[in-house]
Amino acid sequence: MTLIILEALGAGLLLVGIVWWTMFSGRRGGERVEDEPEDR
Repeated sequence: MTLIILEALGAGLLLVGIVWWTMFSGRRGGERVEDEPEDR
């Protein structure tokens, strides 16, 4: 039973770590702002 709880805790921490990394690993200034949008 303890092993199942430890595995579930490890999977949860891995999930939280992946979500945290994808949320906060972008550009420092946020999204790039273009001066003039291209007309296509």
